[in-house]
Parts: sequence; C-alpha cells; structure tokens
Amino acid sequence: MGLSMSTAITIYLKKLGNERRIPFEVSADPFYSENNINYLKTLVNDIIEEKAHFKEHSLIEE
Repeated sequence: MGLSMSTAITIYLKKLGNERRIPFEVSADPFYSENNINYLKTLVNDIIEEKAHFKEHSLIEE
C-alpha cells in the first residue's frame, strides 16, 4: 500500500482510539471450538474404552 510502518501504526492507533475497539475481526482457531473439543473427547473415550475401530492404511508398509 506504500505506507511506512510508522504511518500504518499511527492510522491503526487513531482508529482504535476513535472507535474504542480493535478495528478488525479477531477470531479463534476453529480447532479449539467447543464442538470440536467435545468431538475429540468422545474419540479419546472411544479409544480408551476400545470402542474405536482402526483399519490399516494401504500406504503403510511393514
């Protein structure tokens, strides 16, 4: 965009001060969503209780 780092930071800080919020959307990694964590816990419990069924992959050589 042709802005120096100093100019970019100044614009960001002015916008932050005027709007009193971060001027862009902040989101978390979907891996850590509540739904995914619950799904992973269920998988772990299935493995511990030996309910999970695994198949050998054709690309794995012995």
